Amino acid sequence: MPDTVDGPLLIERMRGFGTTIFAEMSALAASTGAINLGQGFPDTDGPAELLDAAVAAIRGGRNQYPPGPGVPELLQAVARHQKRFYGIELDPANQVLVTAGATEGIAAVVLALCEPGDEVVTFEPYYDSYAATIALAGAVRRTSVLRFPDFAVDEASLRSAFSSRTRLVLLNSPHNPTGKVFTRAELDLVCALAREHNAWVVTDEVYEHLVFDGVEHIPVATLPGMAEHTISISSSGKTFSATGWKVGWVTGPARAVAAARTVKQFLTYVASGPFQPAVALALGLGDEVYAGLARSLQGKRDLLCQGLSDAGLTVSRPAGTYFVVADAAPLGALDGLQFCRELPRLCGVVGVPVSVFHDDVDAARTLIRFAFCKRDEVLVEAARRLRELGTAGWTPTDRV
Repeated sequence: MPDTVDGPLLIERMRGFGTTIFAEMSALAASTGAINLGQGFPDTDGPAELLDAAVAAIRGGRNQYPPGPGVPELLQAVARHQKRFYGIELDPANQVLVTAGATEGIAAVVLALCEPGDEVVTFEPYYDSYAATIALAGAVRRTSVLRFPDFAVDEASLRSAFSSRTRLVLLNSPHNPTGKVFTRAELDLVCALAREHNAWVVTDEVYEHLVFDGVEHIPVATLPGMAEHTISISSSGKTFSATGWKVGWVTGPARAVAAARTVKQFLTYVASGPFQPAVALALGLGDEVYAGLARSLQGKRDLLCQGLSDAGLTVSRPAGTYFVVADAAPLGALDGLQFCRELPRLCGVVGVPVSVFHDDVDAARTLIRFAFCKRDEVLVEAARRLRELGTAGWTPTDRV
């Protein structure tokens, strides 16, 4: 029976979604003065050329509505980027759409492609907006678990997630929160199952340039037979350390981009006007800029991984992204969410429990995600605090 005017206002399919874990943990960091390794944003700015271009655009009067699909120079820059790095040929006029970050791009695509009851296959742990967006569309989430510490794809589990109602696969590589970069064999399996079930593959590639140790990011759109069945989504925020600008894009077959554009225009309409030409400039920066950021983050990853290991946590070494996942069970943690809520009091550090990104909560009961996109001195201090916690000799009543 429908709720009365005095009953719950929020639609039923969204009642399982409250304040995001990122907002909760960042607020906890702010209120306690703890080091925030929870939310994935850098504490330094991106390239000076990017920042200067944004200032010039603001001073130059580019502060009104940009064109709906995006400013022409950014559409062209995205197309050049895809050609330069991956050999993907795109028509910027009808195969590129600028969005308010990758989050809106994902929402526009899912809402455009999914009817109520359609099924979306994704891996868990999943970025939290995936579940919410699927629910908004009235679609059904089907998942396959990536398990600590290697987060390898389980073929039997993945196959069982597909059905005659599968409409699309939502794939994130490099993967948040695990830092996993999917292998060619794993991607081939995903693509084979998508083709078998006549499903689209929608790829979230926002960490595409943040890969380490010589590992290669392979866009699904470059695999045999997949260009016409893949919708790719990325963003400038992670690549250029400008997460607050919210400039993302959708690329793919013209009919898929047109479908996403139809929905997108009724979400934000347009966004980030003066930032779009700045991102266009940044996408054309030299290889040394891209390589330098990845190299810097690899060093930060190593710094935090060592610190977490020294503190007694069991660490999964990530191949990409901003994040490392560690098991806090050796420190006495029994529940990751409660542990993260207590961690600021215990040692002045904030992390994010991986279990909130799971349907199968037990698969990640004591796993914690820490962000290493911070200044080295911040990471060193966080590691020191965690190490003290690990050697403090907790009594059982301290354990959460």
